Amino acid sequence: MEMAGSAHFGLQNRSLRTLFFTVYDLSAGYANEVGEAFRALVPISAVWVSYAVATAYVSADALDKGKKAAAAHTEDAGKAARVGVAVVDTFLWQALASVAIPGFTINRVCAASLFLLGKTTRWPLPVRKWTTTAIGLSTIPFIIKPIDRSVDFLLDSSLRKIYGDGEKRE
Repeated sequence: MEMAGSAHFGLQNRSLRTLFFTVYDLSAGYANEVGEAFRALVPISAVWVSYAVATAYVSADALDKGKKAAAAHTEDAGKAARVGVAVVDTFLWQALASVAIPGFTINRVCAASLFLLGKTTRWPLPVRKWTTTAIGLSTIPFIIKPIDRSVDFLLDSSLRKIYGDGEKRE
């Protein structure tokens, strides 16, 4: 027998799960950018861990897209190819747009900031490092869309022409 509040509890439980995974996705997806922003303050091993977290997220997302493609094409003769395309396309897009390009960008912004602060101010090194970290963190929201669009253009202009638009990243 179903209790009156059970449907509401299920929705609430689902909403909490969605919220949890959204927070997880955001934190895992931006881990390396945050790691690069903090590079001046933390041991290099912490930065590498941030890349490991981001790479794990990228891999999990690619596998998830592959599972969804497999479920959507259960009776399709080209199922294996469609699943492969979904996994490869998602992995490449995420690796470029979520790990490599943003990590490099934040790294260079922070390196330039630390250098320029050293040349133009007399602030103590810890203040310059914290300022560099703040600059790096504040850069993240501004680089997301341009990088995403650039990676879409890159893949649309190259690999996606080879395998078509059938399982293109959403």
